[in-house]
Amino acid sequence: MHDDFHRIKRLPPYVFAEVNRLKQSARASGADIIDFGMGNPDGATPQHIVDKLVEVIQDPRTHRYSASKGIPGLRRAQAKYYERRFGVKLNPETEVVATLGSKEGFANMAQAITAPGDVVLVPNPTYPIHAFGFIISGGVIRHLPVEPDDKFIEALDRAMHFSVPKPVALVLNYPSNPTAKVASLDFYKEVVAYAKKNELILLSDLAYSEVYFDNNPPPSILEVEGAKDVAVEFSSMSKTYSMPGWRMGFAVGNERLIGALARVKSYLDYGAFTPIQVAAAAALNGDQSCVDDMRDLYKKRRDCLVGAMGRAGWDVPSPPATMFAWVPIPEMCREMGSLEFSKHLLEEADVAVAPGIGFGEHGEGFVRIALVENEQRIRQAARNVKRFLADYSKKMHNVVPLAR
Repeated sequence: MHDDFHRIKRLPPYVFAEVNRLKQSARASGADIIDFGMGNPDGATPQHIVDKLVEVIQDPRTHRYSASKGIPGLRRAQAKYYERRFGVKLNPETEVVATLGSKEGFANMAQAITAPGDVVLVPNPTYPIHAFGFIISGGVIRHLPVEPDDKFIEALDRAMHFSVPKPVALVLNYPSNPTAKVASLDFYKEVVAYAKKNELILLSDLAYSEVYFDNNPPPSILEVEGAKDVAVEFSSMSKTYSMPGWRMGFAVGNERLIGALARVKSYLDYGAFTPIQVAAAAALNGDQSCVDDMRDLYKKRRDCLVGAMGRAGWDVPSPPATMFAWVPIPEMCREMGSLEFSKHLLEEADVAVAPGIGFGEHGEGFVRIALVENEQRIRQAARNVKRFLADYSKKMHNVVPLAR
């Protein structure tokens, strides 16, 4: 049997796998690893959501196959959330699909709309599924800068004019994973106008819509008049309600695209477990003070990280949103690259981060730090980093140049 399956050959080795292997080995040896690598929320799911799950799961009728596109009550709850949060009205029957997390939604949308050789425009650096969902589906990726500004529009225009065949879709992700960049409504207006003029599908990942700081809630692309003519937006309950393992997300927007996604899903799954869907609806319809608490927690951790690492000698730019900081490698360590730096940090400082190269070649020179450790652990990590940087500086100064 051949090992070189066609679609597998198109996937490069997973960059994070090497760091994860070293992390597991270090823990097996007894090391106390402070893990900022994965955006895996460490907080408990709010109790009222858990209580609803426990209540519903007692009914054996809910143990049967569910609805692939989501039970009606959950789709109505998501539509109400969009109207409440963004002022956007959605038809829960035709413009909302529940997905097994936003990652699965993106991958299945790629299968629904991608023909072999189709060109898709994707920011770089970005969350891997934004590119590899289309690569697995037979598409071709062309990269754009991630900064939501005039240069992005200029790069988009060049890509549309010089790509053969003409691109079919553009992926947007703001607030961005990994860079934490946030887009304005004016930016979305410009992109929507461009997409309508050039018959371009827009796929917006809004997984971090509620993880923002300093009272600046990120907009939805669907707030733009006419955006539903060309756009679908993906969201997730993982971060907002600390429900990552529940695998609950949504795709909303253009009726034709939502219909295509629902049709693909109908062949692939029966939807999430019904008690999870009912509990998710309770989360969306219920008391939202838990979302404020989540936001306050990440803000405190962000401020702690920026301050503690700064005092340790590592300048961490303060992210305006998301649960991540996108951080340049310390200047003295830049030559080793993000993967080697991440490995050294893990092995010599017991601190795990995600190497920027894992999010695309333009992520080189950076690492992503997830705010998934408490403030005490963040300060401990900063002390470890301070020692690591001091030791590395001594090693550099003790290197004797080779005689010519």
